[in-house]
Amino acid sequence: MLLNRWRRWRRSRPFWGGLFAVLAGAEICALPLAPLKVMLQQGVAGIPSVLMGIVMIVLGLTAWFAPAQRGLAGVLTTLIATAALVLSNLGGFLIGTLLGILGGGLMFAWQPNAAPVPTRSPARSPSPSPAPSPSPTPSPTPPHPDPQGAQP
Repeated sequence: MLLNRWRRWRRSRPFWGGLFAVLAGAEICALPLAPLKVMLQQGVAGIPSVLMGIVMIVLGLTAWFAPAQRGLAGVLTTLIATAALVLSNLGGFLIGTLLGILGGGLMFAWQPNAAPVPTRSPARSPSPSPAPSPSPTPSPTPPHPDPQGAQP
């Protein structure tokens, strides 16, 4: 019962795109908080990294809880992940950037399932008979001259 509810919820929204965006945001956000030996360069990259990570996490959650906004969330996630490549220690050592681009693309490309259209069986429903088409009137064709000039 609970597993079925989880599957319905997950399939009714861009779940994987949101998950990748949340993971990318966590990766980009966590790196400035890492020990200095792990960091490439602290400098000014600390504040934008944390802000970009938080925004990416919020965009991933937006895709989950407001699926109608998935297009905007997907585009913004991709743009922020690309900007993080320059502004945030190579975008979380490229892991955050790649996860963000993948998540943004999945969010943008996701489409909700359409309700199945009921189809009628041809055996049960009478097929409409085709309307009789008017017979074409033959057009008079001029006689073709014999290229040899001989007549039979």
